[in-house]
Amino acid sequence: MSTGVSTFVIRWINFVTMFVAVGVIVFGVWISIHHDGCRKSLTLPVLVLGALIFVISIIGFLGALKNSSILLWMYLIILCLILLGILVFTVLAFIITNNASGHYVAGLRFKEYHLQDYNKWFLNELNNTHNWKHLQSCLVKADDCINLSKKYKTLKQYKSAKLTPIEAGCCRPPSQCGYPAVNASHYDLSFHPLSPVKDCKLYKNSKVVKCYNCDSCKAAVAEYMKIEWRVVAIFNVVLFVVLSIIYFVGCCARRNAASSRSKY
Repeated sequence: MSTGVSTFVIRWINFVTMFVAVGVIVFGVWISIHHDGCRKSLTLPVLVLGALIFVISIIGFLGALKNSSILLWMYLIILCLILLGILVFTVLAFIITNNASGHYVAGLRFKEYHLQDYNKWFLNELNNTHNWKHLQSCLVKADDCINLSKKYKTLKQYKSAKLTPIEAGCCRPPSQCGYPAVNASHYDLSFHPLSPVKDCKLYKNSKVVKCYNCDSCKAAVAEYMKIEWRVVAIFNVVLFVVLSIIYFVGCCARRNAASSRSKY
């Protein structure tokens, strides 16, 4: 690739990503202002990501603009470290999410999830009392369980519904308990549970209790996290390919910058 083409490509790619970085930073600030504590945890990672993209973009842009071999070396080293980080994270994400798919129950259109089916990392995170208390408060605030009675007006609609993992695991007792459903948000707990599992005793009809302390709820959150991680992992594969192409063009720009300097 010629000197002019490679430096032009690197210059404009990084010029565009500088604006992308500013957008990411603005988004991080917006999260901190407009969201509650459940989503504010994303603020710092988003701001750090935006700042990192901005710094890298400036180094790459100035390196290509000034045809500086040193700046382009810095750009390539940082980009190489990012590529390695993405590769390691993506491999780990696929390993961690490569199990547990839920279990169908006769007569239901949705799956129920068992905590022991998930990776040990998920178990450690969800069984940590501090982590779960925070997640639990977020689940209560999300109103998924309260909205069930609004979504399904009749018991027939509720029984034929295709519930989400959170709705299936946190808003109702496990099917093995055998509690009859009165409506979408209320179960008859006067019946003796058919199963000795602790979730049957933990479930309450109260909107702030429900099955938020149940292993079935933790398993539902693990399933949600698994899906999110898998989406991120797939996105990272695409990002890795794109950054690898940019890295290759950057290598050409750096080599051409070094050779042009040696001529003088």
